[in-house]
Amino acid sequence: MIYGEFAELYDELFDPEMYANWVQFVLKHANGGSLLDLACGNGRLAIELAHRGFTPSGLDLSDAMLAIASQKASASNVSLPLYNGNMLDLAGLATFQTITCFDDSICYLHDQTELATLFKQVAAHLDNDGTFLFDVITPYQTDVIYPGYMYNYHDETRAFMWRSYAGEFEHSVEHDLAFFNYNPEKDAYDEFSELHLERTYPLQTYLRALNAAGFTKVTPSADFGTSEINPKTTRWFFVARRG
Repeated sequence: MIYGEFAELYDELFDPEMYANWVQFVLKHANGGSLLDLACGNGRLAIELAHRGFTPSGLDLSDAMLAIASQKASASNVSLPLYNGNMLDLAGLATFQTITCFDDSICYLHDQTELATLFKQVAAHLDNDGTFLFDVITPYQTDVIYPGYMYNYHDETRAFMWRSYAGEFEHSVEHDLAFFNYNPEKDAYDEFSELHLERTYPLQTYLRALNAAGFTKVTPSADFGTSEINPKTTRWFFVARRG
């Protein structure tokens, strides 16, 4: 399971400014009300939106992430229904005024068939005037920026190594994550590893899949919706509304 050992460290290392930018993006394009955050992770975005008038829920595949989200919601005195599930199957959930999916979580889907399934599931669980807000990394990010990327972190009891490589498929990338946690009983480090696979597509692929799912009013942009797309854009942001 990805985001197992990584869950707690991810929560500590992630740039809080990213959450502030996502919050502003949602506030700009949604008007409060019910909201479902897909791949909600540690729940920080949903909690921030709860403080700004939304009634959020979260869904994630990782039990470890949901445990952190539950703790954070309780500490923030926020009611946050959490669902352990796959965003490709939202059966049993209600409809929502807004559905979000950020941090390029959609790029973890295996292929275009799953992408189409997700968009149809989202369309089926949005209110008639609802909005779908999401982001994905671009082919420029997978093909130019990520290959050869490295990040290392350590403190008194842990070490973390992140290496990225070009993936098997066009516009795909593999993230090799290694963790070393100090075990005082052994006076040694326990090693864990996770492999994260991401895949993206040309912009027109996303636009066609959204249109096929019933989204006829779609606006893509860059930089959290503040800039126009250019050839070196690393992440696309989408505002999608049903026709």
